[in-house]
Amino acid sequence: MNVALLSKWHVHAVDYAREANENESISIKMVWDENPDRGAEWASELNVHFEPNLDDVLSNPEIDGVIVTTATNRHKDIIIAAANHGKHIFTEKVLAFTVEECEEIYQVVEKNNVQLMVNLPRLTESFYLYAQEAVDKGLLGDITYIRCRVAHNGSVPSKENPKGWLPEHFYNKEECGGGALIDLGAHPIYLTNRLGGKVKAVTGKLNEFYQLGVDDNAVVMVEYESGAMGMIETGFLSFGSPQQLELYGTEGTLMIEGQNERIKSKHLGTDEWMTSEKLPEPIHSAMEQWVQAIQNGNKPSITKEDVLNLTAINEAAAISSQEGRRVLLSQLGIKQGI
Repeated sequence: MNVALLSKWHVHAVDYAREANENESISIKMVWDENPDRGAEWASELNVHFEPNLDDVLSNPEIDGVIVTTATNRHKDIIIAAANHGKHIFTEKVLAFTVEECEEIYQVVEKNNVQLMVNLPRLTESFYLYAQEAVDKGLLGDITYIRCRVAHNGSVPSKENPKGWLPEHFYNKEECGGGALIDLGAHPIYLTNRLGGKVKAVTGKLNEFYQLGVDDNAVVMVEYESGAMGMIETGFLSFGSPQQLELYGTEGTLMIEGQNERIKSKHLGTDEWMTSEKLPEPIHSAMEQWVQAIQNGNKPSITKEDVLNLTAINEAAAISSQEGRRVLLSQLGIKQGI
């Protein structure tokens, strides 16, 4: 499968190029970038052609798919154009700023019968699969509360980087749509969406600690249709913060911190905390699932509903923070998938 890389704007662009090069089913043929100097330099590093004209990339019959790592505000137009040219699309989260824009994208993708994959990587990892298994088996009873935190120190100033180690364009609200929540906060959002189910309402607080123009610290309180509650936490200000996932239920509790997990359940025959002898094996990465969907028609585990629901929580949380109120998703006309 011949692919073109569309922009080195995102910090994960290099990671995706490396993963594509390591996949025997993918061959990188060219690079396009809205910044020609950046794109030409990247193409030279990869020893492939740099094409300054995006239309020429998308109309090239030798290109089967594109990996889109442009600024988020370019996603809609570029992905729709790629789909209309019959190209399969792999892209970085989030897909778009609003659910309405996401649905517009999917309409074109489905009309043209191409595969769109948005990378939500933690849904393929062992710790999430273990948590989902515990929920599905009823080891925790009815889930009553979820807490998930993913944070790093990307905006903490240092002598070398006065605004932190994140690229400065990550603080461009027009390009990014926001800061910590829409970027790093995507991970706890899509994880808790899966584990908690449909969301009824959110109350968000997006804070600008360093006044960089976007939120660098954020929390979102979630109310689920089941009656459970949850707390999503993220930020660019925390040194050494591990990923944390906590599930509390009527018959058990599951705690995951980094790679360490423990569970206490009425169904395990002991009142002591237990650890698993072996966590589930990770499943195929989003990029591998994308390839398999294209080549073999396999159904990806990362779904359209995951993508829409991620944007739904982001959209509602931003409104909540801006207007200082609790936001019902139904008030926004947001219908979540299963």
